Amino acid sequence: MEKLKLLSRRNMIKLASGGVTGAAALNALRLAGGGALASFVAGLPDPVQAAQSATLKGGMPRLKITDIKVFLTVVNNTHMCNVKVYTSEPGLYGIGHADHAERVWIEKEYIEKFLKPAVVGRYCDEIEDIWQMAWVAPYWRSSVDSNNAMSAIDSALWDIFGKRAGVPVCNFFGGKVRPKIPMFANVGGASLQQQEENAQKLIADGYQFLRVAAVGKVGRRPVDPAFANLRGQGNLPGGGGQGAPGFGERGPIYVNRIREGEYITDQVESLEHLRNKIGFNIDMLAEADAMMSPANGIVLSKALEPFRLFWLEEAFGSEDIAWHEQLRQVSATPIALGEVFVSQHEWLPLVNRRLMDFMRMHVSACGGLSHARKVAALCEFNGVKTSWHGPPNVSPVGHAVNMHLDLALPNFGLGEGAPFNQTLQDLFPGIPERHNGFTFPNDRPGLGIDIDEKVAAKLAATTPGSDRGTRCYDGSPCKP
Repeated sequence: MEKLKLLSRRNMIKLASGGVTGAAALNALRLAGGGALASFVAGLPDPVQAAQSATLKGGMPRLKITDIKVFLTVVNNTHMCNVKVYTSEPGLYGIGHADHAERVWIEKEYIEKFLKPAVVGRYCDEIEDIWQMAWVAPYWRSSVDSNNAMSAIDSALWDIFGKRAGVPVCNFFGGKVRPKIPMFANVGGASLQQQEENAQKLIADGYQFLRVAAVGKVGRRPVDPAFANLRGQGNLPGGGGQGAPGFGERGPIYVNRIREGEYITDQVESLEHLRNKIGFNIDMLAEADAMMSPANGIVLSKALEPFRLFWLEEAFGSEDIAWHEQLRQVSATPIALGEVFVSQHEWLPLVNRRLMDFMRMHVSACGGLSHARKVAALCEFNGVKTSWHGPPNVSPVGHAVNMHLDLALPNFGLGEGAPFNQTLQDLFPGIPERHNGFTFPNDRPGLGIDIDEKVAAKLAATTPGSDRGTRCYDGSPCKP
């Protein structure tokens, strides 16, 4: 005790003899609190420094990537590409996703032949460095194939990071700002009455956001025998891997695009009917799916103003940037864009000039979770909300990534994704829970989801992917 008093006296003398500097140091210690001040005066280490030192001495060693395994599966004709990234800690691995249902075998080859040799042996915590390496590795940036492949590695490394720390991935982005994710549901129907019935069922299930299709949009896609010579060159029902055969398989051609004027009439008719029947307490959305010419996209946007949409999605192609500026000047309908974005050159001018309201980017197509969170931050300061692309051809691992971003983002707008069927639940243990119009996190460490390898083996893909492409009403090719 006498020795501590001597240390205390000596430290105080040193500080006092330091003039202004010593007085400032004493004041700083006083403001820091009694614990730090008492420790310093007694000649003992700061409690925080002591704790950090103990952690470093007895903490966990850095992990290295030891192997990568790719899983190609098919559920309900949807092709999925997922990975397990293994580490030097036995039993610890991360789950990743490369959601490019049309070309899953390309993703597998890319990961195994290019990314795996480049990252095995690297430290698992070098997430940003590995991402930047993969971004420039093919020399030509923003290839959708390389973006999806690097997304698989990126999300798996975040999963490992969370698992090792014992916390959900969203905690690394500041933690939850909401406990659950509101979702929208799709409303279709061959008639106005059927569409109304479908909408009422979804509302009864708890959905407050409905994306309304043009009435009869599916029913008016006729099979035309005159297009028989085009088989295998157009989109089959439920494109993007949802109900479509594998690439190159033959089948009947469906006319996927009715005339633009007819589409405008049908979309206005659908929304007008539902607004009259349901009212304005339910938010409604519409998707033109980039099928409009810019001029007709503006016509549609203005025609839908009385129905106070939550958004109109892809009024026309994102490449028509100049037209988006004109659209903003003449219409108050909120605009959602991004489903086919792969490069910042496509979306950066639109966000910076505030020509869009919702970012609908496909997370894996832009390069993965690491890139998406940067996009979201830029969107936040430009008044743009996020609503990541989440149809059934995004694997549940991709939906889990979307969810962790959504939980932490202050500028989150709305989620996309239907409840997962039993097969997907068996294949992906820990799959996000969905009911009553919301997605609920399970709060498990990492992404909170896994892959059951035995189930994956039973659902292994035997075809390389699914084809995309559409035909217009006259049989000519159209942009999907």
